[in-house]
Amino acid sequence: MILRTALASVAMLGMMALTARAQPKVERVTATHTSAASGKEMFDTYCAVCHGAMGKGDGPAANAMKKAPANLTQLAAKNGGTFPADRVSQYITGAETLASHGSRDMPIWGTVFKALDRDSSVSILRTRNLTEYVKSLQAK
Repeated sequence: MILRTALASVAMLGMMALTARAQPKVERVTATHTSAASGKEMFDTYCAVCHGAMGKGDGPAANAMKKAPANLTQLAAKNGGTFPADRVSQYITGAETLASHGSRDMPIWGTVFKALDRDSSVSILRTRNLTEYVKSLQAK
């Protein structure tokens, strides 16, 4: 129960708090429960603040990041025209960390998803549906 409570309090990147002439700061807030069936709802809730509504890396918190968020619409183009679904899923869950690029600002959503739902099959569904939604954002 303590672990579940701790995982449930894992913070996600939230809206920026801007003060006059101050450097933008990203606030961390508790993850909101969303429908596991809707990749779009999860994206809008968890990802758009950094990656932008269209996935181009231009969300309201992007300027406060150490490293610019990825333009998710170009993933297939940068991989020979094939969307790297397995790599995207692994990055979402935290199995792929890209340690060579330094620390990651992006939350490890696998941990958050497991905290949101007791049933592990639901966290798997969340990852699959979020990955499919990111796939749908690919530039044509």
